[in-house]
Amino acid sequence: MRIFTGVLALALIFLQYRLWLSDQGFREVSRLQASVELQASANREQSERNRQLFAEVTDLKVGLTALEERARSELGMVGNSETFYQVVTAATPGPAAPAGAVTARAAATARAAATARAAATARAAITARAAVTARAQ
Repeated sequence: MRIFTGVLALALIFLQYRLWLSDQGFREVSRLQASVELQASANREQSERNRQLFAEVTDLKVGLTALEERARSELGMVGNSETFYQVVTAATPGPAAPAGAVTARAAATARAAATARAAATARAAITARAAVTARAQ
């Protein structure tokens, strides 16, 4: 009976060692739990980013305001009934020569070209949206 008790005690000590101190024990469990938490945090960040991107795509497909806002910020679009004003701050050096009729005409031509590009981009987006809508129906 003493031998059996000794074998059981050694088995218990060996199992406790594996449970508390080995690489497959509690250390591994706690490392895996930390890894799961880190991945869950990254997943939450990515799902929030995906939600924002989905909202932006939906807004670009459905509404013209987002499309117009993008054309204004990225392409410098100016509407037909709007007037373009450029504000020059004191830190910005003034022009080297006085603005003559030629410079004003060149600026007006550049504004017209930018407006035409923005309008063409907006028309292309509207046409693409109409094509997508037609395909969906």
